[in-house]
Amino acid sequence: MTKVEFVVRAKNGDSEAFQALIHEDKEKLYKIAYIYMKNEEDALEVFQETICTALKSISSLKRNDYFSTWLTKILINHAIDALRRKKKVIPMSHDILEHFTESDTIKKDEQLDLLEAMNAIETKYKTVLLLRFYEDYTIKQIAKFLNCPEGTVKTNIRRGLESLKKKMKGAYFDDRQNSASQK
Repeated sequence: MTKVEFVVRAKNGDSEAFQALIHEDKEKLYKIAYIYMKNEEDALEVFQETICTALKSISSLKRNDYFSTWLTKILINHAIDALRRKKKVIPMSHDILEHFTESDTIKKDEQLDLLEAMNAIETKYKTVLLLRFYEDYTIKQIAKFLNCPEGTVKTNIRRGLESLKKKMKGAYFDDRQNSASQK
């Protein structure tokens, strides 16, 4: 059965189909929630709120093939709302690495540096960078997802990357640009 068929069944009240859809996206959703919330408890709360909202409003989903995008948008909105409500800043801790180690080729301190830098940039930049580089969305998809012009998305990606570079002080960025400009 295809994902779209599961969505159709879930929209018709099939709780098992809904659970199967959530099961497929749960790890990705949790990771995004964790990046925003910076601790397990708040990330789980945002994740649970997302699932409840999705269950209540699945009938409002217009395009069945956009279920994952729709679910991710709900999660990001809940995460941003939770951050606004709590207005708290939690320093990034070393245990965050346990949640994001997908490859042994990246050193843990490099992962920590990147995650700390992501933590330090503005939410609008963090959102577009996550969607573009973590979720592999196109500029057009991100613009539609965030309901803004493609030019704004491109600008926010560029500014987000510049901000990350400043936060990381260029340590892990490709130095070929510097060496090319010196020639």
